Amino acid sequence: MINNMTKKPLELYIHIPFCVKKCAYCDFLSGPSTLEVREAYVNCLIEEICHCKHAGVGDSDNKWAPCDPENYEVVSAFFGGGTPSILKPDQIRRIMTALKEVFCWNSDAEVTIEANPGTVDEEKLRNYLDCGINRISFGLQSADNEELRKLGRIHTWEEFLDSFHQARIAGFTNINVDLMSALPGQTVDSWRKTLEKVLELKPEHISAYSLIIEEGTPFYEKYEDHPELLPPEEEERQMYHDTKKILHEHGYERYEISNYARAGYACRHNLGYWERREYKGFGLGSASLLENRRYTNTCELKQYLQGRIRGTEEELSEQDIREETFFLGLRKMEGIDPGPYRAHYEKLLEKLQMQQLLEEKNGRISLTEYGIDISNYVLAQFLED
Repeated sequence: MINNMTKKPLELYIHIPFCVKKCAYCDFLSGPSTLEVREAYVNCLIEEICHCKHAGVGDSDNKWAPCDPENYEVVSAFFGGGTPSILKPDQIRRIMTALKEVFCWNSDAEVTIEANPGTVDEEKLRNYLDCGINRISFGLQSADNEELRKLGRIHTWEEFLDSFHQARIAGFTNINVDLMSALPGQTVDSWRKTLEKVLELKPEHISAYSLIIEEGTPFYEKYEDHPELLPPEEEERQMYHDTKKILHEHGYERYEISNYARAGYACRHNLGYWERREYKGFGLGSASLLENRRYTNTCELKQYLQGRIRGTEEELSEQDIREETFFLGLRKMEGIDPGPYRAHYEKLLEKLQMQQLLEEKNGRISLTEYGIDISNYVLAQFLED
C-alpha cells in the first residue's frame, strides 16, 4: 500500500448521458432514454468503475485506460451530462458507493453534480449530501421564461427558484448557476435582469457563457444563415463586459474567462482541467488523461451497454503537452508559469505582449483585458500546426 502522502491527485468524471429532452442548442453526448436503459447503464458504469481494482491485468477491457487506485488520491469528482439528476437517488448512491470502495479519497474532496431545475426534490438532494456530493450545479441559462422557451429548456424561472431553495434547505452550501448570454431574442437589458435576479439568491459560483451555435444542432439549422435573429456583436460584447462589472460589484471575482466565484468557491474540478491535472472518466464518451495519454470511451451506447467501452487512445507528444499548457492554462486569470516552454515561445510571447494581449507579472504570463476580449484568437496562437 502506497502512503497517502505519495499518492498523486486525481479527478474523476462520471458521464450520465440522459436527459428529459434534448435542448435545441446542445451538441453534448446526451438524449432521452427509458428507465430500463438508465438502470442498465448504471450497472455498466459501476462495472467499469470496479474494473479499476484490476488495472492493467486480466482481459483487454481491464487494461483500457489503466488507472491503478493504489497510486492516486481523489481530490474532486464531477457528475456531468446530460442531466445526472434524472437518475433515481439509489442509482446515484450506488455509483458513489462504488467510487468510494475503489478509490482513496481526500477528506476535503469536492464532488459536484449537475442538475436541471425541476428534476430534483427533497429526497434526491438529501441523498446527494448523504453519499458525499457537496456541490450542485444548476443549469438555469436565463431568468426570462421566453428566452428559456426559445432554448428548448424544460423548466421555468419559477421552477429554478424552487429547486434552488430546496437545495439550500437540504443543506447545500456550494451552489453554481450556469447562465448563457447572446440568446435569440435576448437584449442587453434582459441579460442584466437575469444577472440581477440570480445575484439576489447569492449562489457561491456563477458560470456565464456566450451561446455558441454548434453544427448539427437544430439551432445551427435555424440561425446559421439568419444571424439577424441573434443579438448583434456589439450587444453580445456589452453583455460580456456587463457580466464582469455587475458580478464584481456583488463580490464575485472572475478566476477564468467565463467563471466567477465568491472567495474560496472557485470550482476546483474545473481548475484541474485547465492545469492539466490527471483525470479518469467513466461512462459513455468520457475522456481520461493519465500519464500524458488521453483515452476516450466509446460514444456508442449499444456498445457501452455490452461492456465494450474501448474508444480511442492517444499518446500526447511534447508539442501536445506544450500547446495544452498554454491553451488551457491561459484561460485562468492568474495565468501560467511558462517554465521550460518560455524559450520555445519566446518570440510569440514578445509579440503578444507588444500587442498588449498578454502581460507578465512575477514570472507568470496572463491575458490582458484586451486579450480576454479576443481570447479565442490569442489562445489559437499557441497551436503550432
